[in-house]
Amino acid sequence: MTPGTTDGPAPRRRGRPSRTAGAAGPDSRTRILEAARTEFAERGYDRTSIRGIAKAAGVDAALVHHYFGTKDEVFAAAIEVSFEPALVIPEILGGPPDGMGERLARFFIGVWENPVSRAPLLAILRSALTHEAAAAVLRGFVLRRLLERIAAELHVPDPTFRAEVAASHMIGIAVLRYVIQAEPLASADPEKIIDMVAPTLQRYLTE
Repeated sequence: MTPGTTDGPAPRRRGRPSRTAGAAGPDSRTRILEAARTEFAERGYDRTSIRGIAKAAGVDAALVHHYFGTKDEVFAAAIEVSFEPALVIPEILGGPPDGMGERLARFFIGVWENPVSRAPLLAILRSALTHEAAAAVLRGFVLRRLLERIAAELHVPDPTFRAEVAASHMIGIAVLRYVIQAEPLASADPEKIIDMVAPTLQRYLTE
């Protein structure tokens, strides 16, 4: 292999990539992450590659490896950025207890109804439904970054279990409404969904 090529496995975060590795700069990591989100959204997990992400970002594959390592780690980073709004859930749960279910339902539906946040979330959910590696990454993120934080705010027996049940309820709605687009749920007024779901979430989390 000719020195300087990227045909072989790229090192993971080992030192700094060479100047020929790509458009290194303060925004290169951001460009790579944005390209990764787009690639996963358009191609799915299986058909997305480190080289494809690098090409879309206008950098060398070595720079992607330098910042993120493996494809799984790029996918995990894309999940974290896409779910970033959801990381304020403890603040939502920190309000009056009797409104917890309504606040959580309104926030969750709001994130999915926003076209900007919906696209990457759809890509992540579709990838997790069709590829075990993607599902494992998503499970790890949901358990570590979301459910553990929700459970920490609950003052009820079995808080982690309750948080998981609430999350499963909301993810089920997301799959049916936004992925499968099952009617009449897919075209229902978001406020109607919130009104029906909020009392159940309230029961999961506080009773």
